[in-house]
Amino acid sequence: MWALRFMADLKAGGVAAAAVGGGARRGFAAAAAEGYKYETLAVTEPRKNVFMVKINRPEKLNAMNLVFWREIGACFDQLSEDTSCRAVVLGAEGRVFTAGIDLMDLASIGAAAEGGDGADVARRGRVIHKAIREFQTSFSALERCPKPVIAAVHSACVGGGVDLVCGADIRYCSSDAWFQVKEVDVGLAADVGTLQRLPKVVGGQSLARELVFTARKMFSSEALQCGFVSRVFEDKESLEEGAVELASTIASKSPVAVQTSKIALIYSRDHGVEEGLDYMAKLNMLMLQSEDVRIAAMAMMSKGENKAIFSKL
Repeated sequence: MWALRFMADLKAGGVAAAAVGGGARRGFAAAAAEGYKYETLAVTEPRKNVFMVKINRPEKLNAMNLVFWREIGACFDQLSEDTSCRAVVLGAEGRVFTAGIDLMDLASIGAAAEGGDGADVARRGRVIHKAIREFQTSFSALERCPKPVIAAVHSACVGGGVDLVCGADIRYCSSDAWFQVKEVDVGLAADVGTLQRLPKVVGGQSLARELVFTARKMFSSEALQCGFVSRVFEDKESLEEGAVELASTIASKSPVAVQTSKIALIYSRDHGVEEGLDYMAKLNMLMLQSEDVRIAAMAMMSKGENKAIFSKL
């Protein structure tokens, strides 16, 4: 029933369900990234040191199945260690960003909990707890990745999609984008990041709680106004171009400076000011000795005549 209601929502929003499998009207041309082979993700390298990760189940509205949950974490852990990667764009193939969790796979978790000694609530609970923690760890890979992650959201971003993009560093969207914390409509509390990150992303509890308790849609204009996204683009093509351009700018900076900044920002979000300052001092007592500081300073002194070229980190 939920799937039928969601399809109706898409139609009401001007997205024809029959066209979902046809892919995007215009795609972002980029070479496939070597060594990134995933069933539910398409990974390309559109610019030097910039990687684009796209959810790639357009025929299923990019619903998040069990394979996706494993692969998204593995992919960002791989990007964390890839010295060729300095910034990541997270997007999606097809007509929508994501319809959220695949309810068929959600049912399979429940079925697994019923197996064996499933009559016992403690044993069922352990199975479900393990699955939830694995999902949480997978999505937190966006934050564990020291490379900045830019989410590029078009059309529908529902349920688990909001959990996912809350873990990104920067969010851009197209004008037709809408976001929905859908879980209460299917009898669930969001459990993979929205409740923990959304209030901090939008800068307050009131709006976050309204979105969570009502499951109403937040459209692109409101998302921009409350700071959930920092830019809105006309369409999917200009969105992806803008996100890649931003990622390319970030990738041109010192990877030591950028990645240290991300690590410190996340730490400071979850700790007090003094703790954050102390942590930053400990990071920079090492990082300030990097050759990147000298290279950046020389480039600035040349007033643009010499471009700063930074080695891999």
